[in-house]
This record gives sequence, C-alpha cells and structure tokens, in this order.
Amino acid sequence: MINYNKFTLDNGLTVLVNEDFGTQIAAVDVLYKVGARNETADKTGFAHLFEHLMFGGSVNAPDFDTELQLAGGTNNAFTTNDLTNYYDVLPVNNIETALWLESDRMLHLDFSERSLDVQRNVVCEEFKEHYINRPYGDVWHKLREMVYTTHPYRWPTIGLELDHIREAKLSDVESFFYSWYRPNNAILSISGGISTAKALELAEKWFGDIPAGVQPERIIPQEPAQSAARFKKVEADVPVNLVYQVWHMDGRNGSGYYAQNLLSDVLGNGESSRLYQSLKMEQQLFTDISAYVSGSMDTGMFVVSGKLADGVSYEEGNAAITRELKKLQSEGCGDRELQRVKNMVETDLAGSYMNALNKAQGLAMAEMLGNADLVNTEIDMYTAVTATDMDAAASLLFREDQCSTMFYGK
Repeated sequence: MINYNKFTLDNGLTVLVNEDFGTQIAAVDVLYKVGARNETADKTGFAHLFEHLMFGGSVNAPDFDTELQLAGGTNNAFTTNDLTNYYDVLPVNNIETALWLESDRMLHLDFSERSLDVQRNVVCEEFKEHYINRPYGDVWHKLREMVYTTHPYRWPTIGLELDHIREAKLSDVESFFYSWYRPNNAILSISGGISTAKALELAEKWFGDIPAGVQPERIIPQEPAQSAARFKKVEADVPVNLVYQVWHMDGRNGSGYYAQNLLSDVLGNGESSRLYQSLKMEQQLFTDISAYVSGSMDTGMFVVSGKLADGVSYEEGNAAITRELKKLQSEGCGDRELQRVKNMVETDLAGSYMNALNKAQGLAMAEMLGNADLVNTEIDMYTAVTATDMDAAASLLFREDQCSTMFYGK
C-alpha cells in the first residue's frame, strides 16, 4: 500500500506526496500530460524534442545537470505517445534544488536559436542512428502507419519524418511549450523522507507563482474500427526475418484492458507461455516469439512478434501463429493458466514500487489515468478477471478481418 496525499495549487498544478521516512532519499517527478498524440501530422517529434530542450538550460539555471549533481542528485526523462516525464533523485535535505530546477524550466525555459540548434542536431542524429541506419530501426514506423490510419499514434515519439525536427522553428517550439508545459497540465509527485506539510510548502514556494496556461483545443481524432485485414511486406537486409500480427485493443482505461493484458501473458510472456512452448520449443519455427500490449491511453496495440528460424517461410510462421490463436479461442484459458499469469503480474506490481522514484512515478502516472489510487487498486483489477473474461477477450480480439500483418526482412 502506497500512502499519499493529493493537493491542487491555485494555478492547477496537481501535487502528490508520499511520506517514506525509511529513506533519506527524495524523488521528484514532474509529469506533463503531453506526448506524441498531442502533435499534428505536419509537426511531429516535438514532445521528444522538448525532452531534450528541457535539459538545455533555463534562465536561472543554464546547466541543469551540473546543479543537480552538485546537490548529490541524478536525473533523467522519457517521452511516450501519451506523456513526458522528468525525474530527479537526491538526498532529501537537498530537495529544494530539484524543485527549484524543475520550476525554473517550467517558468523560464531558455528559448534561443543556439539552444534549439544544439538539441535539434542531437535529436536528428538520434533519428538517423536509431531509426534510419540501424537494422530494424524503422519497424515501428512501418507498423504504426499500417495499424493506425487516423489517430496520432500512427507516428512514434521520435517523429514521422526527420524534416519535421530539422525544420522546426523557434516560434513553433515556443508555441508548443506554452500550450502544454504549464502547471495546469502537469503533475508534481514527491516521495521520500519528507513530511506532507513540508513538501506542500515547498511545492507552493517554487511552483505556486507560475501562471496557468490556456491549452489549445486539440481534439484528437479517434481511430475508426478496423473492418478488413491489412498486410505489409517490408524488404530489408537484416539477419533474421520477422513476423508481426497486431490487433487494436482497449485503451489503458478500457473495460477490457486487464483481461487483454493477461491474455498477452498467457500467449507470449516468458518460457512457459503458449507461443514460446509450441512454436519455439516444440515446432522450432521461431528462435524467439512473444506477445505484449502497448498500454496506450487511447486504443492500444496487442502485438504478437516472432523471429523466424532459418529456412522457415513467412507464410509458414504466420500460419502457425494463427493456428495457436484459434486453438486458444476454441479451448479457452484454463484456471491454472490464468492463475499463473495473475501471479506474475502480482509479483511485478509488488516489485515495481520498492523505492522512492518508482513510488513517485507510479503515483503520477496513475493520476494521469484519472486516479492516483490505481497504484493500490490495480492488482484488484487483475485479480477480478475470470476465465470467461479471457475467453471473451480472445473472441473479440483475434478476428482475421481486424488483424494487421507485417513481414519484415529478406
């Protein structure tokens, strides 16, 4: 159980505090409710660009990393299609350094052509290194543009095209920042050896005078239901050929999400899973195979992906996956099998909130989903899933007319 208190400052900033006097460490997590889904199709990659720009310095702290390191701290950040998250870990008696730094870049980010040029070049090099010049680097570009026709999930966080970042103007960057990186679109989560009263006092001191913003009315186009099977063959000179089968699934708050997530574990999480045992160990059609979900806020992706063994054709491997899915639909999921994956999830959840940073991040992400208490109640959602729910999920998901299939390789 993670105990916490929640507050909202006058400027709209949500503040979550978890007292943990068993440690002299504090974690400060600032989650902005903006990701690639908030971009437009002609200006993509901006949320990820800001992950870098936010470390480029603010008016009063031109070198973010050095200031935090002098206080004995570390920091990092990540961007997804749904959010951008910045976090700092440091001795609790130096927590004001982190709060000062985070508040200063929320209020006074250094907008200059110099800073933009530096970070734009960094992101462009990252794009080329990881997505253009690396084997399999464009897999998720190709998959997303096939699976999604309308929703902004059709591009990855790095962006749709390199030119969108290369041609980004300072005015574009400033507009994006003042639209989304405002206190009323952010969550400040603090965990560690600090009292709730003190944490709230410091949050008010450092963030309370930052003006709220007016967010644009960005209506995210929702993905229409898929009504016909989709197929793509991508020619690439890679060591191993890949097969993907992808279906749309419930978003993170959808009523069927938990059963569908458990279904992915039954099929392809670990060496005891159905696909691993049948298609790798017994039939030796794949050298590796797995199933997983994207966990997106809006309509997500249920993915089965496998690396074909030498001499196995795309068609043979793809047909074998389909047979296993039909077998699951006809046989259903047994009680022991369901309990096995529930136990896995329970173990994972219990281990995911062991330190201050994980608690701070877990609370912030749960709050973004609508209720910070989800960190304490989510296990109940999984426990409540029945074998009947699993059968319904399999029947709903694995329809051939709603599958997007991609062969990638030679």
